Amino acid sequence: MTRALFIIDVQNDFTEGGALGVDGGAAVAAGVSALLAAHGGAYKYVFASRDWHDIGNDNGGHFARDAAPDYVTTWPVHCVAGTAGAEYHKALTTDAVTFHIRKGQGKPAYSIFEGTTEAGLTVGALLSEHGVTEVDIVGLATDYCVRASTLDALEHGQRVRVLTDLVAGVAAESTQAALAEMAHAGAVFAASDAVA
Repeated sequence: MTRALFIIDVQNDFTEGGALGVDGGAAVAAGVSALLAAHGGAYKYVFASRDWHDIGNDNGGHFARDAAPDYVTTWPVHCVAGTAGAEYHKALTTDAVTFHIRKGQGKPAYSIFEGTTEAGLTVGALLSEHGVTEVDIVGLATDYCVRASTLDALEHGQRVRVLTDLVAGVAAESTQAALAEMAHAGAVFAASDAVA
């Protein structure tokens, strides 16, 4: 039994004051750091994803450049590679991160499984190579990238636990729908104090 932690998109543009800031985002960043400080030994591997979008194009229609964003498939410009908005939030300690995953890069991407390391390695391949069978998931936003990453991890055959005090969603209704969908697919929910 090898357990990994997925930290999903705890970036400046997804926290308060960012281009797509989520209420509670900074608290999630600090909470994840506290979890790693107290229970980092619970995880053999730590994966941290970031949106890492191209500058100067619409990233496969992901950025709304010629019309207002619909906040479903098109979004304001966010997390452009090399900008402050794409950096991890300052309250997130990344010393324990084993694999930094970049997703987007010219196309829409929500799940951590759609990203790669700088060397081009996929998350699925890394999980298989390192014998990971269980994943805890934290990060932003519950109703988008956490949801997509959770569903893909389950599809990959992982036992998935979402730490519900270390996620934050865009909107209450879509967050509740996402949690219900994740539970139906087989995810379990726990508070971070259950980590040992």
